[in-house]
Amino acid sequence: MALSWKARRRWALFALVVALPLYIVVTVNVIELFDRPPFLLELAIYVALGIVWAFPLKRIFKGVGQADPDAPKE
Repeated sequence: MALSWKARRRWALFALVVALPLYIVVTVNVIELFDRPPFLLELAIYVALGIVWAFPLKRIFKGVGQADPDAPKE
């Protein structure tokens, strides 16, 4: 079932305002459970995890910044 433009916009807002900060907090806390790795490895882990969160949400963010295609034309 495809999400409407309005639903995708709401889910994108939820993902950026609620889910992403929660993901960051959980990620930092999980990384802190282990001994601190060397700087470059730690940087690579954070960069990889910073990119990975977006892939499942790619479909939600697609086209959200454009005008509503279902809105009546003026």
